[in-house]
Amino acid sequence: MKRTGKRHENAGPGQRRRSRLLTAGCIVLCAALCMLPGCVTRGQNTQKLRELEFTVLDKYAVPEEFKLLIDENKTEPFKLTYADQGQLYIAEGYGEQPTTGYSVEVTDLYETEDAVCIHTNLLGPEKGEETKEIATFPYVVIQLGYIEKDVLFD
Repeated sequence: MKRTGKRHENAGPGQRRRSRLLTAGCIVLCAALCMLPGCVTRGQNTQKLRELEFTVLDKYAVPEEFKLLIDENKTEPFKLTYADQGQLYIAEGYGEQPTTGYSVEVTDLYETEDAVCIHTNLLGPEKGEETKEIATFPYVVIQLGYIEKDVLFD
């Protein structure tokens, strides 16, 4: 019995390499396309609904559990939230600074449809201010009434 049809020969090394590159490229492209919808649907509406009233807390007024969490993270920049007894606490720190005289100011805190947004700035020592060459860890903690929304840091 005689077979008809084309005879397939083994692909050479160049063709196998091209086939592997094409397969790898397709996998990367598919992975990238799968990630795109997640990026689009996770967008937050940042249109300001209202300004929020808050209190900047002295470090001695911060709840003990939150204070421990801040101390664990203060050497690097951090953004933390904590809720307790109907209150929301938001902290942002700027990591280790080389001298005294640094502080953190809250420039904006507002609510959007989806989130609470906070904007802060690190302020350096003022001109002429006497500083000491010791490491400091400036951060700010604010307190406001509990809002069940994500907190977005600038």
